Amino acid sequence: MIKNFDIIIVGGGAAGFFTAINIAEKNPKLKIAILERGKEVLSKVRVSGGGRCNVTHACFEPNELVKFYPRGEKELRGPFHQFCSGDTIEWFEKHGVELKIEEDGRMFPVSNSSQTIIDCFLKATEKLGIKVLTGQSVQSIFKKENHWKIDTQTDNYAAEKLVMATGSNPKIWEMLQEHGHAIVSPVPSLFTFNIKDSRIKELPGVAAQVTVNVKETKLESTGPLLITHWGMSGPAILKLSAWGARILHDKNYQFTIFVNWLNDVDFEDAEKVLKDLKQEHAKKAVSKKSPFDFPNRLWESLVLASGIDSETKWADLSKNQLQNLASQLTKAEFKVNGKSTFKEEFVTAGGIDLKEINFKTMESKIHENLYFAGEIVNIDAITGGFNFQNAWTSGFILAQNI
Repeated sequence: MIKNFDIIIVGGGAAGFFTAINIAEKNPKLKIAILERGKEVLSKVRVSGGGRCNVTHACFEPNELVKFYPRGEKELRGPFHQFCSGDTIEWFEKHGVELKIEEDGRMFPVSNSSQTIIDCFLKATEKLGIKVLTGQSVQSIFKKENHWKIDTQTDNYAAEKLVMATGSNPKIWEMLQEHGHAIVSPVPSLFTFNIKDSRIKELPGVAAQVTVNVKETKLESTGPLLITHWGMSGPAILKLSAWGARILHDKNYQFTIFVNWLNDVDFEDAEKVLKDLKQEHAKKAVSKKSPFDFPNRLWESLVLASGIDSETKWADLSKNQLQNLASQLTKAEFKVNGKSTFKEEFVTAGGIDLKEINFKTMESKIHENLYFAGEIVNIDAITGGFNFQNAWTSGFILAQNI
């Protein structure tokens, strides 16, 4: 027996729920179903932001907000003028969820729990009569006259309008490819770097404000870097992995980076500073105290890596040692050998080709009444609430149009 709906949304994640709720609020007469392949809905929301759910980012200017999207910057400008971070805050407040801004701009529910967001969505779908159907793994989709037919492992559905909000799901991408959509092949984004190097081996947990470059590319990033047991992480590295997702994939995650531990101080200026320190602290041991704004342990490690032993005094530094140290401080070279997934917040670059979507409506340019929301399209962002903002914005625009 075919189960008929006005709108079927495939994918019970953030984008799917937000879309369904917004459609139902604008037109309560519509019969809406969310099909989720798993046993549970909103599982990615549950683990995001370390279980706190990083709902959005406190960047309220659309032209600034788009700069956080390595893929989708141009396409999101219009949509963000329709529904931006400020609208997200207002929407959640109206639905009983207050958000707060943290120092780095990330926004979380005041409760500090992703369960608050999940409860908000579940309550709204129940109140609006939206059917949430789990264990519905879609096996095929096809268009018959003016309806979409959706077959899952257990049931058959039909709907006038079909919304795909399945995130990075290769099986669904394949189905859409069969329907004439081009898929930009998926590669990982937001990952940390695996580095085995004696300079950082004993320093897990040490952080510094840095600039990082990838050798022989134009990739560069600034921000906090965190040394880990397996290599390097932190915003500076994650940003680099997002902007360089395709380039680093093509290099098979084997490449060299330069780290400037002094962030924006270049080699020549660092050398001058070190010469001044040599005069000022002539009788003190070089390795004892970091003269820069980063931890002593890191300073000590860089001093040793420059061929200066732990007892050497500033006055005794040779020109060569001084230059080695300036070099370690401003252009330390590290070999990256592989990557690690960043927490559970795995993000993929790739998906439906952006040229095939009308960003005024989020409708497919190839099939009428087929819509896309969230990460199923070739849009992704750096970490900080931006991927969720894309889900809210696309869901809102789509809902308004439907």
